[in-house]
Amino acid sequence: MYWGGNSATRQKSRQAVCRQNLQKVYLGIEIFGNEHQGKYPDKPGARTAAEALDVLVPRYTADTSGFICPGGKDGPLPGGESIAKRKISYAYYMGRSSGNSQDALLTDRQVDTKSKVVNQQIFSITGKPPGNNHKQYGGNILFCDGHAEASPPNSAFSLVLTQGVVLLNP
Repeated sequence: MYWGGNSATRQKSRQAVCRQNLQKVYLGIEIFGNEHQGKYPDKPGARTAAEALDVLVPRYTADTSGFICPGGKDGPLPGGESIAKRKISYAYYMGRSSGNSQDALLTDRQVDTKSKVVNQQIFSITGKPPGNNHKQYGGNILFCDGHAEASPPNSAFSLVLTQGVVLLNP
């Protein structure tokens, strides 16, 4: 049987690898937080997730492969080099800290940068941009405690932006 490139089975496999990528990036974020009183990367004026997370490379991680979702169409990044002006696959909740264990920290690219409540659309429902790292099959959410979970296109979790937190899409 042929499983074509758009099959749900293939996308579920890519989502599993994507969760591992998010957890790789989390290790760098957590080390950064340990050295900065629990605060995660925060760059005033950042407009993209890559700008804010650039501080991680190469001091906290030289492996830039974790910033690229295997389900998306973003190209690979050069290892150990700045990512500030490059395109990564993940959205970042800038302004979070290690004490917010149940808050989202990183996600697959989202449809917009607004707060979301349970059942509100977070990822593409059609497979077309925006928010389509995994086509119409949803995406992943990494929480501040380091665990990652899959979500359907309509959020299975509350992703509310609290004071001082901004969602930076790629």
